[in-house]
Amino acid sequence: MSKKVLILSGSPRRKGNSDLLCDEFARGATESGNSVEKVFLGDKKINYCLACDGCRKTGVCVQKDDMKEILDKMLAADVIVMATPIYFYSIDAQMKTCIERTVPQYMNISNKEFYFIVTAWDSEKAHFERTVECFRGFTECLDGAVEKGIVYGLGVWKKGDVKANLAMKQAYDYGKGV
Repeated sequence: MSKKVLILSGSPRRKGNSDLLCDEFARGATESGNSVEKVFLGDKKINYCLACDGCRKTGVCVQKDDMKEILDKMLAADVIVMATPIYFYSIDAQMKTCIERTVPQYMNISNKEFYFIVTAWDSEKAHFERTVECFRGFTECLDGAVEKGIVYGLGVWKKGDVKANLAMKQAYDYGKGV
């Protein structure tokens, strides 16, 4: 059965290491007959949450930016892939801002499968756990969220380093298995 796959690429660098892994995941998922859309968060205007509670009654944020479109895509997806490079042991600003702006509808982001993609210069997988826990902290707030897999892009620093990394195959295989 074909699924709607939404890939949220948090990399600030187009064709950066985490973004390249997104492309491999997308390739695998597309080859398996799924509908795939990748959103490069760096291209989107996503303001910070104002904590104004304006969305509490309406379910709609008071800010007029690209987040409503992204949130609608999240609601419609069966599978959500969230990818980030790791800076200072956590998710990057683009992904964190996106997550925080789901507040108007996060209670409705239910029964989704999630994959996480994380990359960093570090080759110690244990150092990636804070970042993975940030993603899990988000998905634990969602009804019926199921973590399906994590792609660890270990030991990648320069743009494109991941091309020679086993994470490329892992991302493709996870996509293929959607």
